[in-house]
Amino acid sequence: MPELQSLPPVLAGPLLRRLEPKRLVLWLMASRELKLTIRLQPAQAQALDVRLDAHCQIVPVGRHAFIHLIDVPLTDALPLDVNIHYDVLIDGDGIAQWAPHLLYPGATLPDFVVHGRIHQLVHGSCRKPHHRADDGLLCIDRLLAQAPTVAERPALLMMSGDQVYADDVAGPMLRAIHGLIARLGLFDEYLEGAVVDDSATLYGHHASYYHRADLLPALDSNKTLRERFFGGVKKPIFTSSTADNHLVTFAEVIAMYLLAWSPTPWTLITPQPPQLSAQEQQRYAREQVQIDQFRNGLPGVARVFAHLSTLMIFDDHDITDDWNLSAQWEETAYGHPFSKRIIGNALLAYLLCQGWGNQPQVFGELVSQTQALASQVQDNHLEATTQDELLATLLKFQHWHYVLPTTPALVVLDTRTRRWRSEFTLKQPSGLLDWEALSELQHELLDHPSAIIVSPAPIFGVKLIETVQKVFSWCGFPLLVDAENWMAHRGSAQVILNIFRHSRTPGNYVILSGDVHYSFVYQVLIRHRNGGPRIWQITSSGIKNEFPPRLLEWFDRLNRWLYSPRSPLNWFTRRRPMQVVPYIPEHAEAGERLWNSAGIGQVFFNEQGQPEAIYQHNADGKPRTKMLAPDK
Repeated sequence: MPELQSLPPVLAGPLLRRLEPKRLVLWLMASRELKLTIRLQPAQAQALDVRLDAHCQIVPVGRHAFIHLIDVPLTDALPLDVNIHYDVLIDGDGIAQWAPHLLYPGATLPDFVVHGRIHQLVHGSCRKPHHRADDGLLCIDRLLAQAPTVAERPALLMMSGDQVYADDVAGPMLRAIHGLIARLGLFDEYLEGAVVDDSATLYGHHASYYHRADLLPALDSNKTLRERFFGGVKKPIFTSSTADNHLVTFAEVIAMYLLAWSPTPWTLITPQPPQLSAQEQQRYAREQVQIDQFRNGLPGVARVFAHLSTLMIFDDHDITDDWNLSAQWEETAYGHPFSKRIIGNALLAYLLCQGWGNQPQVFGELVSQTQALASQVQDNHLEATTQDELLATLLKFQHWHYVLPTTPALVVLDTRTRRWRSEFTLKQPSGLLDWEALSELQHELLDHPSAIIVSPAPIFGVKLIETVQKVFSWCGFPLLVDAENWMAHRGSAQVILNIFRHSRTPGNYVILSGDVHYSFVYQVLIRHRNGGPRIWQITSSGIKNEFPPRLLEWFDRLNRWLYSPRSPLNWFTRRRPMQVVPYIPEHAEAGERLWNSAGIGQVFFNEQGQPEAIYQHNADGKPRTKMLAPDK
């Protein structure tokens, strides 16, 4: 009991997730099962206390780690477009007592706003803790710290992928993960198909740091698996992906979320470097500098999550690099028990930490199965058969996408699990949505005057880069260049472009994307149709990541030369029925179209759902960059 009493009651959160006039969805991680009361105080109205006993599902993930999934239905609708202060009471103590870092200077309570329509939002993707760039989420913290009026506050934060990097982990972060697992008693598990028998042995193994490829048996059949999960897939044109600290266990991924979202878990551990070679020690020290900087910004990140409705969708790094890129990739990954467990563990953690808060009503059975798994823990180990059965069910689940009944409608796509597999060769990249998912998308869009579509990868990307990806795919090496774009698969490309041209789908589309580690805006016009639809591709990436600067500069320059709006090369692309016109970043160098700075995007909408102002906030503190519309 002394160990439990020394732990703070709340380890992370609350995170505000889906907020509606008659519904509040929150997420919280605690060191014990809590009896919670939420107090709502709308401006100039009487406070309302709601006990959460009947509205909170608790999922144990360790001896001292309990996820609280809070979904509160309200009898009376909350007022729109006013500040609503709130508190979460634990044994009579409020947030000011147990998480004062969540309050802005001069405030006694956090607050939120339920907006009548999406008049503006902030969005981004790709937040890698050990990248040298500053954290783009702190741009939002600075924005909220200025005490903006209700009209100046974003309606929501949309995180469109790679909220965590389960496949690219710094040595000091992995050391902190293992320290937190021990401190909270996160559940152990048995491992099949690996050199080690269970998670406890993995954490102490000499190959646990920077050498996780060695955890696979030395068999020829494991060569491809070893390369894809642990060896680091070399990408000579874009990045060199380092996966040699790839997270493996459910506990590792849960600890990663805690350490990426909250400053509190860092106060519970004092990680020291493991035994490493001289070269690894140098790498560890370099990474430590970035991890320290990342940790120092976490109070601001936690404040953002406590004040702003946050919606999420996965991309590959939330699970593993190039997740489901091709049919061959899937055959390799799901055909081995160890890699299948790695993917399933990351997806289960995504469900509990991200996916549930987007639309709790579709995850009831999966949450119940997870609670049943936790109830069977013996000697702090998850029961292997039950865990495998749960993960098998999870890998077949097909409701990660969601639609918010907002104005404009917000349609969030799952471009990872419902893929259109190539009909010609297993090596070719799969389409980002299959026929059935695309048909459902068209149905969701029918008769809406305007819509915001969230696609983790841009639907209208940089043509030169897509051409390079296509060449590598033709040569049989799509993994080398992350050949994941909408135009890479003929079937999905044709269908998504036809959806935009359908007479009953919206007249105004805004597509929000990330993934690519640079930011840009395109206005897309249907050739020979003056009546629309009007389409804007708005890409913001990364929150804490950037493209290699010199390489992007050359790609940008060559793309302008080869694929200008009047270039005849456009007629050899799948987008030839459309004209793609780039916006110009304010203060950009002559001709620059791609903005390479970590940060966060901000979009303002008019009454018709059209973007009237588009900005990129720069994490390095430079003034925000306005994306300027092309001259008519």
